[in-house]
Amino acid sequence: MAIKIRLARAGAKKRPYYHIVVADARSPRDGRFVEKVGSYNPMLPQENQERVRLNLDRIKYWLSVGAQPTDRVALFLGKASVIEMPVMRPTPLKSAPKAKAQERVKEAEEARKAAAEAAAAPKVKEDAAEEVVVEEVVAEAAAEEAAPEETVVEVAAEETPDAAPEKAPAEPSEEATA
Repeated sequence: MAIKIRLARAGAKKRPYYHIVVADARSPRDGRFVEKVGSYNPMLPQENQERVRLNLDRIKYWLSVGAQPTDRVALFLGKASVIEMPVMRPTPLKSAPKAKAQERVKEAEEARKAAAEAAAAPKVKEDAAEEVVVEEVVAEAAAEEAAPEETVVEVAAEETPDAAPEKAPAEPSEEATA
């Protein structure tokens, strides 16, 4: 009798849920089985711990007795380090995207690269502009420190007479508005 460790479908329409079972290879997929050894819920996210649950002790027993896992179950067992990770078969050439679809993918990649380069280029210019502004501020601060205080006083004295005539007249008097 050939024994398989395989998936048996359960769950509602369009809501799959699978039991991992040990069954005779001749029995139907959802038919008679020997023992349930885990479950698989493909509706859960891949990082969820409850997506694949395995009873490792029983699985190791059945593997020692000679049970053969199916491809999908072998993948689960390989990820759980129970058996060696199976080699994944390459995708058939017939299912590969056709020429026009491959061209669209290449164009999309080129557009993404161009956008990434364009986004990187202004950052360099902004950094350079910031460096120039910082250098100007530093130069001005150094010039102010080096300049004698008398010069500052003289400039302030010169600005005061010029500033007085430029003042705008106060609010119009009441006589002018009446």
